[in-house]
Amino acid sequence: MNIQILNAALAGAGILLAAGVASGKNQESRMIKPCIPEDPVIEAKVEKRLESMTLDEKVGQMCEISIDVLTDMQKSHAEGRFSFDEQAMNEVLYKYKAGSILNVPLSVAQDRETWYGIISEINRHSIKATGIPCVYGVDSNHGASYTLDATFFPQEINQAATFDRNVPYRVGEIAAYESRACDIPWVYNPVMDLERNQAWSRMWESYGEDVYVNSEMAVAAVRGFQGDDPNHIDANHVGVSLKHYMAYGAAENGRDRTPSSITDREMREKFFMPYKRAAEAGALTVMVNSSINDGIPFHANAKFITGWLKDELNWDGMVVTDWSDINNLYLRDHVAADKKDAIKMAINAGIDMSMEPYDVHFCDLLKELVESGDVKMERIDDAVRRILRFKYRLGLFDTPDTKPADYPDFACPRFAEEATRMAEESEVLLKNEGDVLPITKGTKILLTGPNANSMRCLDGGWSYTWQGNRTDEFASAYNTIYEAMCGKFGKDNVILEQGVTYAPSDNVRNGWYYDENEPEIEKAVAAAQDADIIVACIGENSYCETPGVLNDLRLSDNQQNLVKALAKTGKPVVLILNEGRPRLIPYIEPLAKAVVDIMLPGNYGGDALANLLAGDSNFSGRLPFTYPKFPNNMTTYDYKPCENTGTMTGSYNYDAVLENQWNFGFGLSYTTFRYSNLKVNKSEFKAGDVLEFSVDVTNTGEREGDDAVLVFSSDIVASVSPDNSRLRAFERVSLKPGETKTVNLAVKANDLSFVGADGKWILEKGEFRVKCGNLVMNVECTETHRWNTPNID
Repeated sequence: MNIQILNAALAGAGILLAAGVASGKNQESRMIKPCIPEDPVIEAKVEKRLESMTLDEKVGQMCEISIDVLTDMQKSHAEGRFSFDEQAMNEVLYKYKAGSILNVPLSVAQDRETWYGIISEINRHSIKATGIPCVYGVDSNHGASYTLDATFFPQEINQAATFDRNVPYRVGEIAAYESRACDIPWVYNPVMDLERNQAWSRMWESYGEDVYVNSEMAVAAVRGFQGDDPNHIDANHVGVSLKHYMAYGAAENGRDRTPSSITDREMREKFFMPYKRAAEAGALTVMVNSSINDGIPFHANAKFITGWLKDELNWDGMVVTDWSDINNLYLRDHVAADKKDAIKMAINAGIDMSMEPYDVHFCDLLKELVESGDVKMERIDDAVRRILRFKYRLGLFDTPDTKPADYPDFACPRFAEEATRMAEESEVLLKNEGDVLPITKGTKILLTGPNANSMRCLDGGWSYTWQGNRTDEFASAYNTIYEAMCGKFGKDNVILEQGVTYAPSDNVRNGWYYDENEPEIEKAVAAAQDADIIVACIGENSYCETPGVLNDLRLSDNQQNLVKALAKTGKPVVLILNEGRPRLIPYIEPLAKAVVDIMLPGNYGGDALANLLAGDSNFSGRLPFTYPKFPNNMTTYDYKPCENTGTMTGSYNYDAVLENQWNFGFGLSYTTFRYSNLKVNKSEFKAGDVLEFSVDVTNTGEREGDDAVLVFSSDIVASVSPDNSRLRAFERVSLKPGETKTVNLAVKANDLSFVGADGKWILEKGEFRVKCGNLVMNVECTETHRWNTPNID
């Protein structure tokens, strides 16, 4: 079926694919306040440069190629260092004039000097060929994670667990600084996919399941990475790429790059919102979701790319594909007849740059499409204008390269201290029966489980390599859980007998992350006889993207059997969950006295855990996701009322009861907090108002502690079945024993609106229940308000 026939079939649903020119700035969008203020000086430079460019130069700018194409692999591996393929350099940069190069050389982390040598050489040739610097892009999920000796922070799921906006801000700021020390000006972050299925293999890359948390954390990350002025990114900051636009984390079956089926109503209300907020915060580029929704590939959806993102937000940034996703339109999704047809669909839908990543003949095909009139020159000029604008905003024309020597704070002790503190804030205490934690000094500890002595497990994927499988090779300077526990409690007091270990793997060619060696549980049971307490470090090995797909979310049988056998010894068991997604543990959780979910806390996560278990630091993290109990009873906290109805009596008896292991926002501390005196500035409100809540929080325990104060709302009656609950505000507060502080939290009345059945935003008259801790109050909207605009402030 060609694009015209497909669009005709979809017209009734209001879905537009790439059927013509997606210019990105129509008359209506020009009336909307721009996300990024227009800079006349930059715009003049862009237009002048654009006027002088040939068609070959224009289509070249729209092509992004992997560094692998420019690499002499045979020579590089023989010499043990990177070497360019000069013939490939000539073809990619001189003949085809590619505008961007991406990815990590030789598929493994490099030192700063090597990075600088590679990128500066690419820029030298690019400028010589076209007068336009290349823009180099790299993933930077939890620091400059493809750079040796860089500061590695907790992964995004951990950052969200802190409920501290300053954490993603500082992660972004430091990662940008250390990326610039490598001459890298562009990062493919933050990841801001709402995780809506806990089996998803990229859950740990995101800020969790909630709209508001993702929005707040992403905005903070954008400002950290880019600085305060998106028109003038200085030499200490980088451009971001929001990803993956949008609904990538909502695959129906929980598997990577598989379809979602989300209505436009829910797409706008939930999945679009974090991107809207981050675009308005100045994000310079956006990367598109690799998958499809309701049968329509995102890379061919002009409504979402050009309509919602570019036009309706008046956003003048650049849209880049994900890895090889134009090719997927014909090779995988079968909506295009061949590559040329796929390019036509994607470019006309609003794609500005194609992450090819290996085929420069994209340029030939795109040129042919322009010459035949299938892609209009206006669309090409719009795309190239956005690419040039991005490069001018990055300052690449004036300063194409940044040198390692100009970044003396790279991997400094201060950054390490911040990473440790962030890890402490992110690790979540889920259970502590009989105050078995903290562990007193002098206690004999059996440390067991496959995650007890592995840096790979602490860092997760996107760490030194794509799958993180070589992390222990490069992170030997940092402490595993075992090494950190020995340093904290004394080596004589820590017995290491793992019982279960992971088999060597790289998730691609040599085994899989879930492969385990033959268990030696009996050795761990025997070692427990000499211990006072058992700390079992269980969970997952590292993985990333599609290689991380699994068929069973339950924890492996070997690990469950290890815990069951150790529980029979009668010694208290502490479970340490070190995992990128919540592996199900309903049958072993009751056997444990304490449970801590450390997720993927980074290179300093072992030190942070030892500090917390010893009581030298206090737990304050909260789950940014719902931890399910059973595989067929998985949901998110903002479920619909019918999902948890209790028992219906009468002729048709049934129930629909949710039973989670732990709820969204749950987390314990070594101290206790009391909430009191919940107030609001107005109990009645209308659209445009701001509800200002205040609550007194008292530390009623004997330890200093931090608490994340969360405010939820529930629409009691609505014309569309309302969500059970929605998080509307959060703030962290630090309290000394006995101290009380008043915490103020503002909620815009407009944020209590929803997208109605007609696709329009509406705030309906009626009551809302507001909950903060154990306190509940009602507020009332006094009049219904409907918006005729696609978005609201």
